[in-house]
Amino acid sequence: MYKAKVNVTLRKSILDPQGKAAHHALENLGLKEVNEVRIGKLIELDIEADSKEKAREIAETACTKLLANEVMEDFEITINEN
Repeated sequence: MYKAKVNVTLRKSILDPQGKAAHHALENLGLKEVNEVRIGKLIELDIEADSKEKAREIAETACTKLLANEVMEDFEITINEN
């Protein structure tokens, strides 16, 4: 059994209004050192597979078919044994 952690974020070229609002709020809290905020989502998948490579392949398929919009989002996958 493997655990895949998928971090999905908007591409740098896409405006992130949620991140912009969070950045503005942090500035209002006096955190002027924060230059940029990008908001994403973390998805965890428990995957039954024979190998780490197969688990990554399954996670990538899940991302490209459902979990991430490849036109607007990038994703990064980390696989660990459970």
